Amino acid sequence: MSAAMTELWPFLVLITVGFLPNEMWRAFGLVMARGLDEKSEIVMWSRAVATATLAGVIAKLLLFSNGSLATIPLEVRLGATVIGFVAYLLVRRSVFAGVAVGEAVLLLGGYLFAR
Repeated sequence: MSAAMTELWPFLVLITVGFLPNEMWRAFGLVMARGLDEKSEIVMWSRAVATATLAGVIAKLLLFSNGSLATIPLEVRLGATVIGFVAYLLVRRSVFAGVAVGEAVLLLGGYLFAR
């Protein structure tokens, strides 16, 4: 096995086991969702479940961080989240603006206050 293949095999496994099965289900969902009314109960329920799942993941990342994120104080992580949300609201509900501002505040706070 070549040196390049030795370094790349974890990424090939990640694509094969993680990315491709996920994309298959996303494509299947798009085909199945065609023609559904956005106001139907099943679509509203699916949106609520997706939102709750995302909120849970964000809360876990904020409150129970590990790795490099754990070196940033909780106050900085929460502050970056709040400031990012305010930026989202101020810039006409722009997700890009909220994420960019929140990330910038997190990076700055991590640089200034990291343990």
